[in-house]
Amino acid sequence: MTVSSVPARRSRLNKAQKFSLAGIAAAAVASLSFSLVPANAESKPEAEAAASTAPVVFGSVVGNPHAKALQASLIEQNSTAENLVKAADQARAKEVAVKKKTEAAAKAKAAAVAEAKSRSQVEDVPASRSTARTPVYANNLDGWIREALDVMRAHGIPGTYHGLHKNIIRESSGNPYAVNDWDINARNGVPSRGLLQVIQPTFDAYHVPGTSKNIYDPVANLTAAANYAADRYGSIDNVNSAY
Repeated sequence: MTVSSVPARRSRLNKAQKFSLAGIAAAAVASLSFSLVPANAESKPEAEAAASTAPVVFGSVVGNPHAKALQASLIEQNSTAENLVKAADQARAKEVAVKKKTEAAAKAKAAAVAEAKSRSQVEDVPASRSTARTPVYANNLDGWIREALDVMRAHGIPGTYHGLHKNIIRESSGNPYAVNDWDINARNGVPSRGLLQVIQPTFDAYHVPGTSKNIYDPVANLTAAANYAADRYGSIDNVNSAY
């Protein structure tokens, strides 16, 4: 067999195979020696006579227990060498897999830390003073007046808490659904409605943008009435009777 006929996959075992082949060759030589030269070392003529009649097996370990045992030992060693190489390959493959897994875990952890740090920095940025905050108003007379005052300030409509409150108590006693069905406006078919008893034409004419178009809406009613009072009397604070 030429060297080129040895399978490529066993190229790593060439050295071990060489040892095995050398051992087997040595066993064959030993077998030949044992066969040609008997252990009791007879005289030359007797040895020649014995050699002429004794069966000699050249290049074989058949019938020679010593060579046979040596051959078995070498074959076992060769198999052990193959197993060691396979085990080494498996260990390297496992090491590479563990390394890749460790690197992937490290990258994932680094990415998570970076994301958490970025989120923390965003959350730690103080809110700008110019950022508008939406106030929360109570759904009662106090809350309606305070919200109306904020809308009035935003539109430059004069008036105070006291000015709104005193006129509300006189006109509707704080009932946003109050309706006057007996005065001249009622007789004309346009009764006064809401907290500050505004008729529909006045409400429409002085409606403040951004508020409800519903005349019974407390804030819309207050701001429209205050806008009308500011136009007629300078401020809702100046109104002390029916207006």
